[in-house]
Amino acid sequence: MPYSDSRPKGCDPALPMQGLTILVVEDSRYASEAFRLMAQRSGARLRRAETLADARRHLAIYVPDVVIVDMGLPDGSGAGLVRDLAQSGTAPSVLLGLSGDPAQRGIALAAGAAGFMEKPVAGLAEFQSAVLAHLPSRLAASHSGDDPEPDRFALREDLAHAAGILAEGPDAAQRAYLARFLAGIARSTRDTALARAAEDLPYADSARLTYLTGLVALRMGEMPRPFA
Repeated sequence: MPYSDSRPKGCDPALPMQGLTILVVEDSRYASEAFRLMAQRSGARLRRAETLADARRHLAIYVPDVVIVDMGLPDGSGAGLVRDLAQSGTAPSVLLGLSGDPAQRGIALAAGAAGFMEKPVAGLAEFQSAVLAHLPSRLAASHSGDDPEPDRFALREDLAHAAGILAEGPDAAQRAYLARFLAGIARSTRDTALARAAEDLPYADSARLTYLTGLVALRMGEMPRPFA
C-alpha cells in the first residue's frame, strides 16, 4: 500500500524520510547515484528504473511511496508515465517530474506531477524539501553537513553509454536523446565544453560529431577505471 503520510514513531530528525520507498526513473547512472546517496542520507530506500519499460515492470510489482520521473528517457517522454500514475487508483503519495530543462516543468505538472525537480539537484536539502513538501506530517528537512558526492565510476558508465551511441552513428531521434543526456551530465559536472557540444549535437556535421566523440573519450580518460 502507498505511504499513509504519517511518520514512524521515533523517527530520527536527522532521517526525515525514514521508512519511505522511492523509485527514480532516470537513465543516467551518475544522476541516479546522486539520488541513491541522498535517499540513503535521508533514511529512505531507493530503486532505479532506467527506462519507461523498466519502470512499468517495477510498478507492476510494488507501489513506492515516492516516484521521481525523468521527462526525457531512452524509450520516450516521462509525461505518459506521470499521467498514468496520477490517474491510477494506486498513485504514489509523491509524484515528481525531473529534468535538466526548466521548460519541462509545465509539461510534468500538466501530466499530473505534484512537483518538479530541476537537474542537477542542488544538494541534499533541496532533495529533501522537494519530497517532504508533499508530506506535511513529516519532519521538516534537517540537512546538515556536506552533500554526498556521487561515485565517479557511475559518471564513467554514463560517458561510455554516450560513446557507444556515437560510435554507431546516431540517427535524428538518437541525437536528440543523446543531446539531452549529455547536457544533463554537463550540468552535473559543470562542464561547459561538453554542454556546448551537446547543444550542437542535433544539427552537428561530421566534424562536430568527431569533436564530440573525442571530447567524450577525453572525459572518460579522466575518470577512474574500476579495479585499476
